[in-house]
Amino acid sequence: MTQTNTLARTLHDVGLATWFGGALMGAVGLNGASSDVSDPTDRARVANSGWGRWTPVNAAAIGAHVLGGAKLTTANKGRIAGQKGVGSATALKAGLTAAALGATAYSRVLGQKVMEAEAKEAQHPLGPDGLPVADATTATAQTPDDAANAQKQLKVLQWAIPAFTGALLVLNARMGEQQRPAEVTRGMARRIFPDASERRKNREK
Repeated sequence: MTQTNTLARTLHDVGLATWFGGALMGAVGLNGASSDVSDPTDRARVANSGWGRWTPVNAAAIGAHVLGGAKLTTANKGRIAGQKGVGSATALKAGLTAAALGATAYSRVLGQKVMEAEAKEAQHPLGPDGLPVADATTATAQTPDDAANAQKQLKVLQWAIPAFTGALLVLNARMGEQQRPAEVTRGMARRIFPDASERRKNREK
């Protein structure tokens, strides 16, 4: 009986698309547009509010992607072991996923530091009404050092996350091509008869 994995593929693909799209929109749209807020002490508050609303959706998307990916890996373990090129692609995918997860988690930690600094500034009786910043990831001379340091790192990570997840999208496209019947047959043959494949390449040269 042929087994399909429609649900797993849906969770995997929609989760990754949401993760990538949300990160890219956040970097380009939300973080960038925060500088348009006229009061510098309101910029961090607006950006923090936006990211706070997005965080549960992003977490659900990441969970769906990881769950779907685990199911697909289990379902394709025969191809991973037997088809040349699939194992290395799977290992690369695992590495990129780990990097994207790490960057996302650390960004959340840094974002929380900025949120706490904003709340602290807002509660200070003699201080400004909020955290003075140039935009969501850029400090000003008046920004406290801890928040400024967090923003400096966030400025890099805001692009690292869509870069990692975008690379995963490209790799997924390649792995989809590896499932074509001709690719499966060729990959299995190269795994079973590596010497014959090498001799064929030499003749073609």
